[in-house]
Amino acid sequence: MRSATTDPELLGLVRRFVTPGRRYLRLGGSLLRLSGPEREVFTRELVQAASEITSAELCVLFEGGWRERKTASWLVVVAGRTEFRSRIGELLLASEGPYAGGAYCVTLATFGTGADADLLCNYLDHYLARPDLDYDQSLALGALLHLDAALGSERASRYLAEGGLWQQWADAPPRRDRDPQEYRQVMDQLCSFASECAELFASLKADSDS
Repeated sequence: MRSATTDPELLGLVRRFVTPGRRYLRLGGSLLRLSGPEREVFTRELVQAASEITSAELCVLFEGGWRERKTASWLVVVAGRTEFRSRIGELLLASEGPYAGGAYCVTLATFGTGADADLLCNYLDHYLARPDLDYDQSLALGALLHLDAALGSERASRYLAEGGLWQQWADAPPRRDRDPQEYRQVMDQLCSFASECAELFASLKADSDS
């Protein structure tokens, strides 16, 4: 893992794409609390950043810490860079640090294919079997429920079945009283924002290419 404190290249990218306007802190549940004007400005600036960053620069951000990886994942989904799907799946499964997992879940859920659902299932198969770990299981299940609704599939059903992996994980000490549908609603809202940004990105790109 690269550190911006000792890596000039990474530090330059952090200053350009991660910290302006405290972007890395707003990417997540905080953006749902932005006022109309704040949301409009934030959306425009995020789309602009997604249009400026290169694939090579995204690769560098993904080698950084949670702030860099979280921001990179959002820039990927806004620009529709599905070539990073496997990388995001790897990072989600590795869970090397806190705070970025939710962004990976949003990206995969917004990409919206069976391949993305597979990556979420890989994560859930591994981490719902670990009741000693409370990572991003709830958000990953919410993302899978979002994908099920979009794809007309029922991949989440085996986790939610009576006595299934979700119940085993939630009931294990310390007991976690969580409603998966609430996490689906959060994912629905975050994916809606990501899709809104992606549509603006595509529109601006089409205008610039014409």
